[in-house]
Amino acid sequence: MNHNRIGRTSLSVSDICLGTMTVGSSCDERTSFEIMDYAVEQGIDFFDTAEIYPVPPEEKWVHRTEEIVGKWLKTRKRESITIATKVAGAGGAWFTPPIRSGKTGLDRRNIKTAVEGSLRRLQTDYIDLYQTHWPDHDFGYEETLTVLDELVQEGKIRFIGSSNENAWGTMKAQATAERLGTARYESIQNNFSILNRRFEDELANICRREQTSLLPYSPLGGGVLTGKYNVDPQPENARFTQYAKGAGERQRQMAKRFLNEKSLSTTEALKPIAADLGLSLATLALIWSKQHDYVASTIVGANTVEQLQESLQDSDRTLDADTLARIDAISAQYPYPMG
Repeated sequence: MNHNRIGRTSLSVSDICLGTMTVGSSCDERTSFEIMDYAVEQGIDFFDTAEIYPVPPEEKWVHRTEEIVGKWLKTRKRESITIATKVAGAGGAWFTPPIRSGKTGLDRRNIKTAVEGSLRRLQTDYIDLYQTHWPDHDFGYEETLTVLDELVQEGKIRFIGSSNENAWGTMKAQATAERLGTARYESIQNNFSILNRRFEDELANICRREQTSLLPYSPLGGGVLTGKYNVDPQPENARFTQYAKGAGERQRQMAKRFLNEKSLSTTEALKPIAADLGLSLATLALIWSKQHDYVASTIVGANTVEQLQESLQDSDRTLDADTLARIDAISAQYPYPMG
């Protein structure tokens, strides 16, 4: 397992990060412990979670992920694991978080409440990387960055990052931090995969010039790039099969975004490339994500040890120029499958 520095921080993390968003929902505590133990055995020392996990976000189990990760963390030397978590952004028409009566936000009170809750559930006195889960462009960045900087000074968090941010917001936040003299966002955690290459349009150049690291989530396209949906009928218990039949409009729209003609055609076209390299589709997608110079660590989740084993197998390989060109050609044939 290789290690990379996050932004301009002192954090050096494994180039694969264990995502934990299903810990406590589709993945029970015992299995979660087994997955986390296996991850460490394979050299992973970077774990990502959030106050609203697990998914789907529901009041019946909200916070359970941090609680389980915290319980597991007590079995390890704290300094051996880099922990990242997130504060929920503002609730709105698209999504009402199942915490704080849905009245979340990136103001002083919400951030202070959120960080104290995460520290308690994770059973630690500091968080290595504290991220805003999604931005609130109408609220601005002054108060958010000021409060986060205070938490850095207090030693409760070490560094800060953003998530689900766009190019305007990234540069606005950096300019605000420079003007106020506060801590700045050292990382950005966005959806990035062969199915969703939007990051390359503008944000990639920002990351390079600003020395900000991308922490890609969903490198396997929500599981689509494993090929498991390229069958008829599609797997009954798979996430997007369930989302497509679910009662929530947000979940149905998410299923359409991930599962569509372009995404399935892209996955099908990648199969010969993976076969030529002797790789699984999942490993091919993971290596592609890791190979970008602005990526510090790619986030991978699993519901079983076997799933993680498949993703990590041969993940230390690199793709040559010809292989990257073949993937680029597929992306040109099926541009922006996720919109």
